[in-house]
Amino acid sequence: MLKFEAGNWVNQGYYRAFIPNPVNRKWEISDPEIIHLLSKANIELGRLDAFSGYVNIDLFISMHLTKEAVESNRIEGTRTEFAEAFMHREELPQDRRQDWEEVTNYIAAMKHSINRLTDLPISSRLIREAHGMLLAGVRGQHKMPGEFRNSQNWIGGASISDAVFVPPPAGELGRLLSDLEHFANDQEHPLPDLLRAAILHYQFETIHPFLDANGRVGRLLITLYLISTGTLRSPVLYLSDFFERNRRLYYDNLSGVHAKNDLKQWLRFFLVGVAETARDGIRTFDGILKLSKSVDATLLTLGRKAEDARIVMDALYLRPVITITEAAELMGKSENTSSRLLQALQAVDILQERPTSGREKLFEFRDYLELFSSRR
Repeated sequence: MLKFEAGNWVNQGYYRAFIPNPVNRKWEISDPEIIHLLSKANIELGRLDAFSGYVNIDLFISMHLTKEAVESNRIEGTRTEFAEAFMHREELPQDRRQDWEEVTNYIAAMKHSINRLTDLPISSRLIREAHGMLLAGVRGQHKMPGEFRNSQNWIGGASISDAVFVPPPAGELGRLLSDLEHFANDQEHPLPDLLRAAILHYQFETIHPFLDANGRVGRLLITLYLISTGTLRSPVLYLSDFFERNRRLYYDNLSGVHAKNDLKQWLRFFLVGVAETARDGIRTFDGILKLSKSVDATLLTLGRKAEDARIVMDALYLRPVITITEAAELMGKSENTSSRLLQALQAVDILQERPTSGREKLFEFRDYLELFSSRR
């Protein structure tokens, strides 16, 4: 591990580009600290997987996927709030709609990619499909969506001559991406899945094969890989929230690999993130169980409204914002009846009104949202 060599800087005339070494090779993991952190991360993942049997896992996945989309895009500078991701486009102010579209694209790309894993391995094709969906109709839509770059890109700096980092030239991409694809599907050289996921993410970000959205694709790739190997039976672990809360360390530890060959520090950071994120997931599961019991008890106090209230609440666990019209459609009753019910739920502090640019009042299930959106 300590002898790892990330690659070489190659002179390209008036700038230097970094060309990473192949990663599809034999790996020897003997560092006691990494082995210890790997064990802890796997234990926490096992606990999270076991706990998932006590709640509606589909609801949990839907909420966590939305959270992942918000946080992964926030790392890139978007401003979408967690609750806003569940709103309709017309309910948002004009200056928030493009950010919302990027979050919506991320959710669509993740769902599509997870479904594609049934007939497609982790591959350049899968990665390009996800990228195309991420950039459809948003900022970056003119930067070759779904296609690997054919020109040089760079990270940071006003120009390539003062860039913070210059990825490999476009002519190197075919070889490097082939190596990455073989590494993701390698059966010849055993390596624990979490370590392979960490190296996969690092190498992808170093190659930086697209003109835009490399960070989002690379973070999406972590979850896809862990699902593809069966490490995750369902997509319940997303690391973007951890990366966002530790953004400086995230970038420093990634760059430390190619700058100082310090792979150990990146693996340490990644494994700590897995363990912490899994523990957060367990706390969220526990919070859902406690909240649902509290809500059920409160609904009993609503008398004849309780049955309709349960119909509305079931929908709110999947999409925790609702309008009077939407509630009326769920219940199959008039908007007057719906309005009275939502006011009743507001009176017992289950729902709160949220500002909106739409024509209707918007209510949110705030306690539920906060289980997922609170910073720990």
